[in-house]
Amino acid sequence: MGAQWKAKGKELAANARGKLFGRLAKDIMVAARSGADPASNSKLRLVVEQARKVSMPKETLERAIKKGAGLTGEVVNFERVIYEGFAPHQVAVMVECLTDNLNRTAPEMRVLFRKGQLGTSGSVSWDFDHVGMIEAEPAAGSTTDAETAAIEAGAQDVEAGEEAGSTIFITDASDLDVVCRALPAQGFTVLSAKLGYKPKNPVDPANLTAAQLEEVEAFLAAIDSNDDVQNVFVGLAG
Repeated sequence: MGAQWKAKGKELAANARGKLFGRLAKDIMVAARSGADPASNSKLRLVVEQARKVSMPKETLERAIKKGAGLTGEVVNFERVIYEGFAPHQVAVMVECLTDNLNRTAPEMRVLFRKGQLGTSGSVSWDFDHVGMIEAEPAAGSTTDAETAAIEAGAQDVEAGEEAGSTIFITDASDLDVVCRALPAQGFTVLSAKLGYKPKNPVDPANLTAAQLEEVEAFLAAIDSNDDVQNVFVGLAG
């Protein structure tokens, strides 16, 4: 599953598109607070590129930028909050939320964590590294291998990506934009880029029974379905 959990199954994937656009719109609005021009706003540029790669409608993208930059007269006040704890069977979880109402989100998270264990700040984060995660694929005709590209671009590590043939380049959190800009010169096309959490000591799924793994999956799916949840990072290997 890697550091970031993703829902599996055709029916889940089919229902995920609208949710993905909603989450990207939130990220765009938050990034646009620092300016509506992607050329001079690296955080906005990264999320706009990601939105375009998943074919977010142009009008949706532009509306999110204007709303976040305060150009529509609407007030946008999203707060980024991290909830830490454990899924069933002591699998560490970090849940990243963007919410405009903590009084709604906090009790919803407490309910969702009843089948696991909600921890306090720092109870789980010590076992994760805060890193940049860049998913990229070889450009047409490129012969550069991922490890060489990582060294040349300044990434710290590589692992298999979610898309067939893609690679996730792990970077220091502060180097995310720099490595994104460097990868195309190394023959790789960036598919997505974000800050996230990589587990230091992930649980091997082989150490869980099929029934236990199913419980973990069900817990993660319930967390991921919450409208305020942006990303779910899980300490499960593979």
